[in-house]
Amino acid sequence: MMQRTRIKLCGFTRENDVRAAVRAGTDALGMIFFAGSRRALDLAQAEALRQAVPAFVDVVALFVNPDPGHVREVVDTVMPDLLQFHGDESPQECERYGRRYMRAFRIGAPGLATPGEVLAECRRYGSASAWLFDSHSAGYGGSGKGFDLGLLAAVRTAADARPIVLAGGLAPGNVEERVRTLRPYAVDVSSGIEDAPGVKSAEKIHAFVRSVRNADAPLD
Repeated sequence: MMQRTRIKLCGFTRENDVRAAVRAGTDALGMIFFAGSRRALDLAQAEALRQAVPAFVDVVALFVNPDPGHVREVVDTVMPDLLQFHGDESPQECERYGRRYMRAFRIGAPGLATPGEVLAECRRYGSASAWLFDSHSAGYGGSGKGFDLGLLAAVRTAADARPIVLAGGLAPGNVEERVRTLRPYAVDVSSGIEDAPGVKSAEKIHAFVRSVRNADAPLD
């Protein structure tokens, strides 16, 4: 039986967008706590959005090289189900909060330019609940750029690999093909379902989810 691909949509700033994502059937919603992002939230905004998320939909709090005190404030106020570290955090920095976490890797960056380098770096984070693969860009995610899936070849065949979450340049028009190629545990999208940074499109959200479900369906 084909495994259902989980779907995480990221970078929410508006309650109506959260509700649209829930209606579409997403599994997880990402909230960004990185001041350098155009989708960044403060605690009050995030707490309000959290109230709009029903049971059985996870909230993921995304950080980039955060101050530990800020992470603890978010954990106490927003009560995320999972932490996501998208910067240069060490394994110890990811583990220090005693919470489940997902580690993001910016594929194509120095030290992540070959399949062997990618696997070696990932293995440092064996305690992660998942490994997320994004494209290397000047920022930290949300660039809309993809990357060569061939760089995940060693990760895909490693017996000790953590669940693979594919990000980087995904959109309704390409996610079906990329899911069929990689068969990841989950996909993650932000800019590909937006009309503007932080402004989601209900139409694009539903189209993205339909494309993933099409990829999960067996080919005739």
